[in-house]
Amino acid sequence: MDPQWRPTPSLWSPSVLFLVMATSYTWLFAVTSPQRIPIDPQAAPEYAHSIRLDGDIILGGLFPVHSRGDRGTPCGELKKEKGIHRLEAMMFAIDLINKDPELLPNITLGARILDTCSRDTYALEQSLTFVQALIERDGSDVRCANGDPPIFTKPDKIVGVIGAAASSVSIMVANILRLFKIPQISYASTAPELSDNTRYDFFSRVVPPDSYQAQAMMDIVTAMEWNYVSTLASEGNYGESGVEAFVQISRETGGVCIAQSLKIPREPKPGEFDKIIRRLLETSNARAIIMFANEDDIRRVLDAAKRNNLTGHFLWVGSDSWGSKISPVIGQERVAEGAITILPKRASVDAFDRYFRSRSLSNNRRNVWFAEFWEENFNCKLGMHGKRPGSLKKCTGLEKVGRDSSYEQEGKVQFVMDAVYAMAHALHRMHRELCYGYPGLCPRMANNIDGKELLSHIRAVNFNGSANTPVVFNENGDAPGRYDIFQYQITNRSVAEYRVIGTWTNKLHLKVEDMRWKTGDPSFPPSVCSIPCRAGERKKVVKGVPCCWHCERCEGYHYQASEFTCELCPYEMRPDSNRTGCVPIPIIKLEWHSPWAVVPVFISMLGIIATSFVIVTFVRYNDTPIVRASGREMSYVLLTGIFLCYAITFLMIATPDVGVCSFRRIFLGLGMCFSYAALLTKTNRIHRIFEQGKKSVTAPRFISPASQLVITFSLISVQLLGVFVWFAVDPPHTVVDYGEQRTQDPLSARGVLKCDISDLSLICSLGYSILLMVTCTVYAIKTRGVPETFNEAKPIGFTMYTTCIIWLAFIPIFFGTSQSAERMYIQTTTLTISLSLSASVSLGMLYMPKVYIILFHPEQNVPKRKRSFKAIVTAATMSGKLTQKGGDRPNGEVKTELCESMETNTSSTKTTYVSYSNHAI
Repeated sequence: MDPQWRPTPSLWSPSVLFLVMATSYTWLFAVTSPQRIPIDPQAAPEYAHSIRLDGDIILGGLFPVHSRGDRGTPCGELKKEKGIHRLEAMMFAIDLINKDPELLPNITLGARILDTCSRDTYALEQSLTFVQALIERDGSDVRCANGDPPIFTKPDKIVGVIGAAASSVSIMVANILRLFKIPQISYASTAPELSDNTRYDFFSRVVPPDSYQAQAMMDIVTAMEWNYVSTLASEGNYGESGVEAFVQISRETGGVCIAQSLKIPREPKPGEFDKIIRRLLETSNARAIIMFANEDDIRRVLDAAKRNNLTGHFLWVGSDSWGSKISPVIGQERVAEGAITILPKRASVDAFDRYFRSRSLSNNRRNVWFAEFWEENFNCKLGMHGKRPGSLKKCTGLEKVGRDSSYEQEGKVQFVMDAVYAMAHALHRMHRELCYGYPGLCPRMANNIDGKELLSHIRAVNFNGSANTPVVFNENGDAPGRYDIFQYQITNRSVAEYRVIGTWTNKLHLKVEDMRWKTGDPSFPPSVCSIPCRAGERKKVVKGVPCCWHCERCEGYHYQASEFTCELCPYEMRPDSNRTGCVPIPIIKLEWHSPWAVVPVFISMLGIIATSFVIVTFVRYNDTPIVRASGREMSYVLLTGIFLCYAITFLMIATPDVGVCSFRRIFLGLGMCFSYAALLTKTNRIHRIFEQGKKSVTAPRFISPASQLVITFSLISVQLLGVFVWFAVDPPHTVVDYGEQRTQDPLSARGVLKCDISDLSLICSLGYSILLMVTCTVYAIKTRGVPETFNEAKPIGFTMYTTCIIWLAFIPIFFGTSQSAERMYIQTTTLTISLSLSASVSLGMLYMPKVYIILFHPEQNVPKRKRSFKAIVTAATMSGKLTQKGGDRPNGEVKTELCESMETNTSSTKTTYVSYSNHAI
């Protein structure tokens, strides 16, 4: 099973043809040379290097009795188990068949068993013995020394061959045997190439091919969750074809990548195995090593790993050439610990154990290599011609196998016996078909057994083998795949042993709980190129190496959609905490308990209380001179606007819904519109009165209280009309704005529940009120020259100046924070406070002084004499003139002149509140 040959594509290569011709010629020359006398076959050692058992039907046998020789010698040391055990198993099976009255009755099987010396070329030369009987010889021109015609020794006619062991040997021999139509059944060759029925049509085997083994090893690797492995093969058909099958399966399944595929040369140079270990370390993450190598190479690889202090680093996965053998791991138990190996399912044959233990030098003379085995097994020497020179101990012949030496049945004994029985069952079927009812061989089988017909019977056999497992062949001559899975373990008592951890019969059955690793950790040791990516990370595969990747985190609002991709969450969603999916973005609104809401609400509540207090005061003192002089109707309109400016704060903070959004649209600009429409009407009236007075003594039109109310509500109706148009064009509704607080960190992202009022709509809603405010301010500037004693012109002016400053500050704050994450809070708070401050300025400058006098100085709240419109205009005119003189005189002079003028026109120095509505106009 550790082959040393890569087969040529040709079925009948020139080298094979040369060997056949050379061997045939040598044989023909030897038996026809005139100088040689024919040798008596009974006297000459014709089978000194082979075993011959007589019989009616002769089977060939090929076994690696010796290892490969060194320095040009064909054969080396004896192989006790793989050689002697196996060939004895063939002879034991023949003995059982010959004793079986049901199988081939009255027919005796014989054998011709040859040594392959574990070398394919040597095995080819030896196997030519099997075809000699089929080569015609012409001896008409050959004479013996005395002139007699030559006597040819008739070679045995081989009807079928059992063997060989190594795949390379089987491939070489199969090329010869198929030409002569001799069926061949191997007990150990597993190379996938031998499944090619077009090239090796006369080849069958009772062991499964390596394609099954490669699949079983792939299933093991997959079960271990390894995806990055290296392969190591002995040069030759077995190793290279096994690795090729494994690599092919890995490509088809796509779950395992091959880091390196290394080859062990047939004739390794010194240091070759250390070099292999260093190369394996170049891909240190690929700890699992898939090995299709012979046991000698396995032993030397383990030794190199031990020398390089790599005990425990590599995770060995060995093929059936390793199996459960002791020889590769002797002295290297620690470095081999944890190795997983595979072996065709087998069972020990107890009958063979009894047979082999009973073998001795006296009862086993038919085995020409048994004496050499005896010396090797008992470490002694047999006489002067022993094979072990230098040994002081002499063999007594009374030694006993299993008593005086260790004995364990070789693993392929079962398959050797199954191969022999498969041939016997095929011959039995053929005999029953051709010689039905004929005792012994009938002429049709005695003269010539058709190899092709015998092959068809071999492929049709179906019986329980020596281990009670079915022996069958498929159309390619392969046995079904049945494997035992072993792990080499060191127990707590420091005892090393192979332990069965599972089976494979077209499917892997692994007992994970029975596995044991050097670290003591029950989890599988890793052999991966890249560690698995964490949740929320995608794999960026390295080009050409699908098992190696870099992990890239899904950033921003992306989530891990698959193993290799990140996708963007829907706009209203964000990645979850581990970025494997999307979750809705939390929706927020301005809460009442928020500091952004508490301050505006507090100011508004104070303003509402103050406004309510002023209204109550004005209502209570409705008929007093101060209230009447203030213009009661316009004051109530103005106070209503101030109240609405405070009240809008609560609508701006309330939870948005259709109702709240509707009221926001209505009242957002309405409070300011009420206030500034009333103030504009007042300032416009003052301006018209004094402008008219400069031209004539006739009072201007539309200065009565009713006219003022009509003008005020006309201005307010424009605001209401715009709101109703807005309602019709875009009905109010709520929206969730996910862009306002869409931060770079998705965890901080929030959706803002708000009314669907854009910045443009807000400007349009407040724009009309601001226009009224600006116009009112213009009139306040024009009426700034009106004396302090004449109504509210100057307080209105101060109110408008302050209000303009407030709203000029509002605009950059409101629109400058449009990109801020706190936009909702800042803009809402800014807007509500600006409205409240505007209302507070109006309330404080226009009404608080009046309330103060009404409540704390009632003595000033008394009626005064009425003056004519002419007197008012005259006072205003003089005030203007004095203002002009003030630019040319010292400060005291202006005041003196003003006082003198006032004394001339009035009879009292006390402040007089003049109501224009009280004058006859």
